[in-house]
Amino acid sequence: MKITTIVLDSVGLGYLPDAAQFGDEGADTLDHTVLKTGLELPHLASLGLGHVPGVHTLPRVAEPLGAFGRMMEVNPGKDTSTGHWEFVGIRLEHPFQVFPQGYPQDFLAQYIQRIGVEGYLLNQPYSGTDAIRDFGDEHLRTGWPIVYTSADSVFQVAAHIGKVPLETLYAWCQTAREMLVGPLACARVIARPFEGEPGHYYRREDLRKDFALEPPPNVLDLIKAGGLEVVGVGKIPDIYAHRGFTREVKAGSNALGLERTLELMREPFSGLVFTNLVDFDARYGHRRNPQGYAEALAAFDARLPELLAALGPEDYLFIVSDHGNDPTYRGTDHTREYGLLLVVGPGMAGKDLGTRATFADLAASLARGFGLRWTGPGTSVI
Repeated sequence: MKITTIVLDSVGLGYLPDAAQFGDEGADTLDHTVLKTGLELPHLASLGLGHVPGVHTLPRVAEPLGAFGRMMEVNPGKDTSTGHWEFVGIRLEHPFQVFPQGYPQDFLAQYIQRIGVEGYLLNQPYSGTDAIRDFGDEHLRTGWPIVYTSADSVFQVAAHIGKVPLETLYAWCQTAREMLVGPLACARVIARPFEGEPGHYYRREDLRKDFALEPPPNVLDLIKAGGLEVVGVGKIPDIYAHRGFTREVKAGSNALGLERTLELMREPFSGLVFTNLVDFDARYGHRRNPQGYAEALAAFDARLPELLAALGPEDYLFIVSDHGNDPTYRGTDHTREYGLLLVVGPGMAGKDLGTRATFADLAASLARGFGLRWTGPGTSVI
């Protein structure tokens, strides 16, 4: 028996009750994208997405093929790690550290000394594409790292591959990961290699590498300890600091992520296939591109029948989302929204899951599906 879980990264279903605390009241990634573009999602609608509370733009089919609902995020935050950690049953008492004014000067002084350079560039919350546009020329002249953050708990380091070898950039990020602990602990350090000429720089997303804080014990460990496969696709293993997996499969785009997921669904093994489809968030949400976001959703919707056809008689498919990133909203950051929850599998057709109290219902469901004893948070939908 296999359970495939696909995260539609940032496809939120409307702002949470506490969204005003995050400056996100009024955000609604799915509905606003549909309203802005006229998008139709017939296959997602066939699973029951139009029946989910707060979804007002999709039709309500008479006989949904799946179970449908939405999840509230309990963990304090709206970033990738906060949502994904809650998915696997990790509760955070405090939010991950963020740095809206940039990282402390004394830390950066120690950092550049450790990595052997004379200086750094930027050190502010900044768009990644704007960072290389505005500081790429100076980086090529000096060889200094471009360091920046965002509203998320991240320390990002950009370097031109022609100036700084890729392995050097990765070593710089590993050093930052080792230093950013304790009071300065951030969720992720991200290597952001780029190429191109002045005025025409572009990021190499396929060479991006994340260095995450190692999570505490969670449902992935439980599944692996139960003798089952745990296969992470795309950036999933990075998010969990490569803990709890039996296999890791690279995929730098939605299209590749879906191809690899389908291949794994057809393989004869029992266990979890856990995939993150990053394009919604990275390519369109942060860049406030509703048309691109809609096209990415339509592309996923078009391939949904293949995913359903790849399910065995005892298999389950979970489709979830980790936060919002409303491409019609102000700014460029994630938005604090309900997470998506669609489930296909034995006994799930037409089941109204309502509003779930926590993302950790996914962890409880995975454990229950595999017949494992789960003592963490959440309530199984299976």
